[in-house]
Amino acid sequence: MLFDKVKAFVVQLDGSSAGAEPVFSGGQTVAGRVLLELAGPARVGSLKLRARGRAHVHWTESRSAGSSTAYTQSYSERVEIVSHRTMLLTPDTGEITTLPPGRHEFPFSFQLPPTLVTSFEGKHGSVRYCIKATLHRPWIPACRTRKVFTVIEPVDINTPALLAPQAGAREKIARSWYSNRGLVSLSAKIDRKGYTPGEVIPVFAEIDNSSTRPVLPRAAVVQTQTFMARGARKQKRAVVASLSGEPVGPGRRVLWQGRALRIPPVGPSILHCRVLHVDYALKVCVDIPGSSKLLLELPLVIGTIPLHPFGSRSSSVGSHASFLLDWGLGVLPEQPEAPPDYSEVVAVEQSPFPLLQDTDMSVEGPFFTYIQEFRFRPPPLYSEEDPNPPSEAMRPHCRTC
Repeated sequence: MLFDKVKAFVVQLDGSSAGAEPVFSGGQTVAGRVLLELAGPARVGSLKLRARGRAHVHWTESRSAGSSTAYTQSYSERVEIVSHRTMLLTPDTGEITTLPPGRHEFPFSFQLPPTLVTSFEGKHGSVRYCIKATLHRPWIPACRTRKVFTVIEPVDINTPALLAPQAGAREKIARSWYSNRGLVSLSAKIDRKGYTPGEVIPVFAEIDNSSTRPVLPRAAVVQTQTFMARGARKQKRAVVASLSGEPVGPGRRVLWQGRALRIPPVGPSILHCRVLHVDYALKVCVDIPGSSKLLLELPLVIGTIPLHPFGSRSSSVGSHASFLLDWGLGVLPEQPEAPPDYSEVVAVEQSPFPLLQDTDMSVEGPFFTYIQEFRFRPPPLYSEEDPNPPSEAMRPHCRTC
């Protein structure tokens, strides 16, 4: 009588620990082992390993072709990202081999392609990576096990395109029952396009309400998932962070001098996949009673590699100086602040995402220092004059005098 002698059959990855799994990116090597534990001798035909990464989208749309006829249109597309096959156990004679009882390990390793797509799970699509092992035995159904692994493709925000400021302006005539109630204008600007989760976006905006009714400004970070198949598109939007301002009365003008909007833990942007995209945008809008809202959209890229504190210091200070001067928000301080105490630095570093108590801060507050250099103080200003000149007794004299 045949019976199953396999007690355990699992795939383990190198670098795994209790409650933590390794994360991979393009070009890296995936290594691990297949563990097989037998309760008794077992005849084995082969042990195969397959690694696969796939982007897949699927959705349906109901369409009407008349008063009584309706049909459902299905859209589906998939892209193979990773495909690797190997044989971990093959009998020398090409037939059957017998494994003794106990624990058996079969190591494996393979290299990922240089460019991948970040792992993703959405309503109408996904990007998944897994390793599947299959044990073939005579007269017994094949035994299978699989291991899912995560890929995060690096997105570096330290590029000129992602460090460039983003700005825009819109205006709208408030109407009610075919009568004009005045003009509402909106302009907004952020210091760069690229951010990472946990960072704060300082939103600079100007709301000018020349209408006869109060208006309400708001801002939000919106994620847009786009799925593509057979020439069609399906989109799903979600608000991941938001803030609301105070109402702006008729005939009044309000400035946002760096309103803080923190990015929560979200997945990075996916921009280079043929069947799905994940995009982000900062949307600043003004709600106008009795009329459609005034909307301004600034593109964002959520990356995985944060802003370099030292490599981009000079460009960061220069861009912030022109950034603030253009908006009439003051100038950079002429003298650098004193460095913080060691205890203050340690306290801040214990929490990678420090909370800001006041979300409406001016350029004179500590928030300006945070957005200027992300907790790093600038170097002392250069001067042609020696701040510590030598005394008269030590000063060298000319021999001809």
